[in-house]
Amino acid sequence: MRMSAKAEYAVRAMVQLAAAGPDVVMKSDDLGAAQGIPTPFLLDILSDLRAGRLVRSQRGRDGGYALARPAERISLADVLRCIDGPLASVHDVSLGQLAYTGPAAPLTEVWMALRASMRAVLEETSLAQVAENALPTPVAELAADYRAQEHQRRGAVYTD
Repeated sequence: MRMSAKAEYAVRAMVQLAAAGPDVVMKSDDLGAAQGIPTPFLLDILSDLRAGRLVRSQRGRDGGYALARPAERISLADVLRCIDGPLASVHDVSLGQLAYTGPAAPLTEVWMALRASMRAVLEETSLAQVAENALPTPVAELAADYRAQEHQRRGAVYTD
C-alpha cells in the first residue's frame, strides 16, 4: 500500500480534530498549523472530507471545521477511502475480477489477503483511539512486531 501525501495529511487533520474534542470547531489555519499542513492543500482535503460527510463546516467569525460524527465512529479506513478510494486495488479493478493464469493464478488470493489485513487494522482503528494513544491491542502488537523486525534487520545489515 502506498499512501498519498493527501491521504496522510487527511488522517493527521482528522486526528487533530478528534483530539480537540467533540463539537470543537477549528479554523483551517489553526488546524494546518497544528499539523504542519499547508492551508491551500488542507482546504482541498477538508472539501473532500466534507463531501464524504466526515467533517462539517461552520461559517462565520467562529467558523471552521469539526468532525461530522463522534471520533469513535470514524475509522482510519473511512478517511483513507474518502481521499484515495479503495484500500488496496490492482489497476483499479475489483479483486474478484482479476484473472491470472498459470503459476500467477494464486496472486488474486494474495491481493485479497492483503486487503483483508489492511482492513483489519484500518477499520478497527478509530480516530479517537489514535488521538488518545489507545490503539487496539492487535494493532499495537503488529506495530511492536514490525519494530522488532526492523531492529533485527538493521542489526544484521550493520554486522555483516
